[in-house]
Amino acid sequence: MSTRFRMGTNPWRLGLVRPGLRWLLGLGLFLGLQASRSAAFYLPGLAPVNFCEASRETATCKSTVALFVNRLDSVESVLPYEYNTFDFCKDSERRNPSENLGQVLFGERIASSPYKFPFNRTGTCVKVCVKSYDTANDDQEKKLAFLRKGIRLNYQHHWIIDNMPVIWCRNTGDGTKCCTPGFPIGCFITKSGESKHACLTHPEFDKSNIYFLFNHVDITIAYHEDSGRNGGFARLVSARLEPQSYKHSGEGRLACNGPPMEIPEEHTEKFNVTYTYSVQFEENKSIKWASRWDYILDSMPHTNIQWLSIMNSFVIILFLSGMVAIIILRTLHRDIIRYNEMSSSEDAQEDFGWKLLHGDVFRPPRSRMLLSVFLGQGTQVLIMTFITLLLACLGFLSPSNRGALMTCAVVLWVLLGTPAGYVSARMYKTLKGVKWKTNFLLTALLCPGVVFADLFFMNVILWVEGSSAAISFGTLIGILAMWCGISVPLTFVGAYFGAKKKFRFPVCTNQIPRHIPQQSFFTKPLFGIMVGGILPFGCVFIQLFLILNSIWSHQMYFMFGFLFLVFIILLITCSEAAVLPCYFYLCAEDYHWWWRAFFTSSFTAVYLLIYTVHYFFAKLQITGTASAILYFGYTMAMVLIFFLFTGNHRMTSCISHSLKRLGDSHNVISIN
Repeated sequence: MSTRFRMGTNPWRLGLVRPGLRWLLGLGLFLGLQASRSAAFYLPGLAPVNFCEASRETATCKSTVALFVNRLDSVESVLPYEYNTFDFCKDSERRNPSENLGQVLFGERIASSPYKFPFNRTGTCVKVCVKSYDTANDDQEKKLAFLRKGIRLNYQHHWIIDNMPVIWCRNTGDGTKCCTPGFPIGCFITKSGESKHACLTHPEFDKSNIYFLFNHVDITIAYHEDSGRNGGFARLVSARLEPQSYKHSGEGRLACNGPPMEIPEEHTEKFNVTYTYSVQFEENKSIKWASRWDYILDSMPHTNIQWLSIMNSFVIILFLSGMVAIIILRTLHRDIIRYNEMSSSEDAQEDFGWKLLHGDVFRPPRSRMLLSVFLGQGTQVLIMTFITLLLACLGFLSPSNRGALMTCAVVLWVLLGTPAGYVSARMYKTLKGVKWKTNFLLTALLCPGVVFADLFFMNVILWVEGSSAAISFGTLIGILAMWCGISVPLTFVGAYFGAKKKFRFPVCTNQIPRHIPQQSFFTKPLFGIMVGGILPFGCVFIQLFLILNSIWSHQMYFMFGFLFLVFIILLITCSEAAVLPCYFYLCAEDYHWWWRAFFTSSFTAVYLLIYTVHYFFAKLQITGTASAILYFGYTMAMVLIFFLFTGNHRMTSCISHSLKRLGDSHNVISIN
């Protein structure tokens, strides 16, 4: 059974929204539409667009299909560029649909294009524009050089029709069909005659040291017609294209056939490039508008995953988690029974292990301030991730709603400052800290400040390179205003109430610390921390591969249902992976468990870092110093967030409750 909601499905119809929440969402939707009505881009998944022929055009039925263009990106470069950065055909009446915060942060730049098609009217070899290049013109020479660079690095167009990506399907070497939501600018054959990228599928491109430009597209638009209401209308359900390269002999004699459009590495004479298209419409009665995204997702590369392998990993993780839980429960139960069976005082003096540490087990650790800050920030990231994945799993943050996932995550992070401040201040108060105001400032500024500084440095590189992913200065000021004006005050509110409470331990702490005996290699911190991080990483590495493909290989990620299950399993696994080594430390009479519990589960982030380095060298084809710096810069921010998430207070609280049980059991044993 599929783990995703069908794209375009209305959550109201599925009964997923309660009446009260439905009213609030409806009010928010109404206000949002009123605010953006002047530059409206319809709300994806909820507002279908009707099309009809020009003779039957009305206010609710359009007769022209407009094509929008998005940024161009490449698997060989981290630097995306706007469509208008390249010397392509531009719309004389340029219109930019309204963009949300997530689209701005991801560098998406959607703009109108000169490609406009009358509905249900076939067009053959229609001219769009003509571009001229002359070596005597420096500006034209720079544009041509940039176009060559884009072809050499395999930059991809991303076109949009009716909020659907226009996909390009091609046959692979093993006989299967591979479809991608983008198509290349062109392809390149090296001096040695090696065909690069799309030239591999075009044997007619056989000249060395030549760039071949795809200046023509054959577009096929499928629609589903509903003739039951108001005389009938159509809704678009798919859009495909096939890029072609044609050297047109002249503007008045356009013929979309013949030799390809060649751009030599070095040219001395003036030449023109004519951009054309052919479009045809076809009716498709099998695909309805509500399920029109299915054909895109089912044909994407790397999405036909071996579900048997995924479920096998799922079962193994559950089995290992069950083993950890059983070992802990049985071991503790056996130890408590053995202590309760001691009848004489002489036997009671032979106690060993964790029972001897009841006066030191809750002794405050070193750097209690930093530990409390990490736990508070981890709580904020945990709740944000949970709510975001839950909404994505329910279909509210589908790929059709571009930028919604990032927008939701950022807004939730800003609004969740109160839980972060509360947990951090309460934990700090429990650890007998007195500088709660300093704790509040560090909770609100330390980790977010590190991430912001990292992203700002990455943004400077994007500014220098002229990439569309560069965030404008105004947007940066807006993010700072959200951080300092909303998140920081909410963190203070949480810290104020958290500083008034603290956890109550069942036993008192001795004034003189107990001597810790010599530890073996297996009970030393490093071994337990390294081993403890393997199991949580094994829980997520398959999904991690797909997520990295989505980020760096520009593929759609849509399996939020399975990702949510993996998220829950990760929480359980991190908790159990932290509890088990802690129990062994206490049995070895070592009561320094606070930081070890945090690092045991958060060490998963180190394995994440190692895997991203492996992914960079083994899977990606990124070239250039700037792209490499951007990759590892963004990776470090992601690793820090994952470090806080896996080591957050939920895991440590689980250990606290376990140790509380140890203290309670000590009291019971003493009474007996």
